[in-house]
Amino acid sequence: MSKTVRLTAVIRRENDAYVSLCPELDIASHGDSVDEARAMLIEAVQGWFETASEDEVARSIPSMIRIEQLDLVVP
Repeated sequence: MSKTVRLTAVIRRENDAYVSLCPELDIASHGDSVDEARAMLIEAVQGWFETASEDEVARSIPSMIRIEQLDLVVP
C-alpha cells in the first residue's frame, strides 16, 4: 500500500555544486543547481524506498522531526 511521507531536504552550496541531504534517512546527493540537487536527492530517496525492507522503512521514518534555526553569538 502506498502512502505519502513528508521528508526534509537540506540543500547548500558547496564550491561550484549544491549538496542535498535528507537527514531523516541520512541520504545525500548533489547537483549543479538547486533544482538538480533536489531532483537527484528525490531519485536517491525513491531508490532507497524501492530496496529497503518494510522493517527498515518503519525504523527509519521518525514519528516527528523538528527543524529549528539556532541564533548564536560567536567570538
